[in-house]
Amino acid sequence: MFFRRLNWNVVGWFRIVSGISYAIILLGVASMIFHWVTTGEPLRLGLSFTGGTDVTVKFDRPAERDAIAKALVGLGVSDAQINTLTKPGEPTGERYTVETQKDFGNNSAPLWSALGSVAPVDRAQSSISAVGPSLSHEYLLNAIEALLIAISIQFVYIAFRFGWNYIFGLVTIVALLRDSAMMIGIYSLANKRVDDAFLAAVLTVIGYSVMDTIVILDRIRENTKLMAGEPFDKIVNTSILQTMTRSFNTLATVVITLVALLAFGGASLQNFAFALLVGICSGGYHSIFYSAPLVAVFQKRFGRAAALRRASLEQPRTVAEARAQAKSDADRAELAAARRARRERDRAAAQRDADRSVPRYRRRAREEPELEPEPPRRAEPEIDPLDAQQLGLHERDYELGHEEIRLNLDAGDAPHDAESETPGAAPHETPHGG
Repeated sequence: MFFRRLNWNVVGWFRIVSGISYAIILLGVASMIFHWVTTGEPLRLGLSFTGGTDVTVKFDRPAERDAIAKALVGLGVSDAQINTLTKPGEPTGERYTVETQKDFGNNSAPLWSALGSVAPVDRAQSSISAVGPSLSHEYLLNAIEALLIAISIQFVYIAFRFGWNYIFGLVTIVALLRDSAMMIGIYSLANKRVDDAFLAAVLTVIGYSVMDTIVILDRIRENTKLMAGEPFDKIVNTSILQTMTRSFNTLATVVITLVALLAFGGASLQNFAFALLVGICSGGYHSIFYSAPLVAVFQKRFGRAAALRRASLEQPRTVAEARAQAKSDADRAELAAARRARRERDRAAAQRDADRSVPRYRRRAREEPELEPEPPRRAEPEIDPLDAQQLGLHERDYELGHEEIRLNLDAGDAPHDAESETPGAAPHETPHGG
């Protein structure tokens, strides 16, 4: 997430990054030319490519490496690679491996005699093996064949993976070739021995570099849709910054492991770790700062070439073609004018129809009459019922609830006088005050 916030113009650094890469490759080429002139070989090849003798010697007492090298110089061996081996329970400096391109397979007595002059040799725990020239040529051919097959298959796969976009495949192949060239150049500058471990490291670096490059290219493809309308350089630069954190974290974890292996590993592992360290650093450098900007560069070049090609095809080459093109241009202009006129007539007719049509009214919202606010009611004071009776208040209510009822009890069974009875009076009620 840290690199997303940076305002780096990685695409604008393409020339500087490419210049640094070219400088390292040219230095490596100069180093290989120097080795070719002085030793007859551009690189310091190992036994897997040149053939020679591999010796494991066990001394009865500790011996110095310089003393062993001085003893081998007397036999004409100046390219010996001497490494220390240590087994559990043995003191340091008693067991060594010696690799030389000189063949002692058929006559090993002078070699054992020279090693015995340094310290007594335990022949029972010592061994010698020879690598023939035929095996070395086979290794070299297999290495070149494996490298070409890997690059070809990756080109086809990447082009298919991105919808047969050959720009992405071409960018990947160019970056892989530069990684390999930089790795070989640094090996020549360091004067390291190139063996089968170096070949394994080269193939491993190719796989790692492609994996990291594909992540960035895939993000470019996604941002092409998400950032439609933006300049392609901006899309590429944004994609690089969005994936740089992931690339940096992956590279840092691998580099830490390889540095530990280079510092504390054995002699055979150190050569392999050095090759991987150089290749992975080169692959990370190219995948981030070179491969993705190269996509923008190729996009511009191919787009410019396509525009020039279309322009050249459109230019008439003869007088007849010029006349035909002028006639076709006039016909296209006349056809475009007729289409514009027809659109204007259709628009005018639609406007007249709209003016003649009956207007449609909208239903007005029902307006509720505004109610006048009610005047505030006057609160009547509360009066005790006894006080109200004494003051003569509520007499009407009092009279309605206390009407006088008269009953003719002396008449017996005679019919009641309708005028003397109050309708609705109960028969069992007694007259008021009786």
